[in-house]
Amino acid sequence: MEPEEANGKGNMGTKKKNLNFLRSRLYMLERRKTDTVVESSVSGDHAGTLRRSQSDRTEYNQKLQEKMSPQAGCAAETLTQEEEEEQQTRRMMARRSKIIEELVQTERDYLKDLELCIKEVVQPLRNKQIDRLDVDSLFSNIESVHQISAKLLSLLEEATADVEPAMQVVGEVFLQIKGPLEDIYKIYCYHHDKAHSVLEAYEKEEELKQQLSLCVQSLQ
Repeated sequence: MEPEEANGKGNMGTKKKNLNFLRSRLYMLERRKTDTVVESSVSGDHAGTLRRSQSDRTEYNQKLQEKMSPQAGCAAETLTQEEEEEQQTRRMMARRSKIIEELVQTERDYLKDLELCIKEVVQPLRNKQIDRLDVDSLFSNIESVHQISAKLLSLLEEATADVEPAMQVVGEVFLQIKGPLEDIYKIYCYHHDKAHSVLEAYEKEEELKQQLSLCVQSLQ
């Protein structure tokens, strides 16, 4: 073999070694970018190697920090409880506000019904002065009921108008008007059964029944 051929083969062998070396280095560099090797030891003679991706390593570090910082976890849990209590308070206040709104609207509708009854039925029957028809026996003290209901509604509206829901106090309104309410409704309820019996008797007389029906139709 001539010296030039020997030198050529030697150079080729050196180049192959260099290429193999570069390939192995590139492989190791690429591997380090994507994997992290964590050596872990357990009791006894067993040992293992845990490989994690870059994202897994980040998550692992976060969990490790949380375990090493229990106070931070407690603070987050306390904040969550405070948020839940605040949400519950808001729900309760919203429900309370709606109940008060419905209460006031119910009284408003009831007062309107009383006004219609007095205007379209009670007063026309009184003005007609029909024989054998006792308006007071039928409707008792309905005008007094109307007056006390108007007073109650006025107090409720005053207690809830332009007032924050948390500051609305309607219980005091009923305590304030409790006495007059009881006195008036005692009379109305006492005569209720008698009024029902009188109405049944009037419906058996054609003339009285017709007069009552006309008043009811005017309400419709």
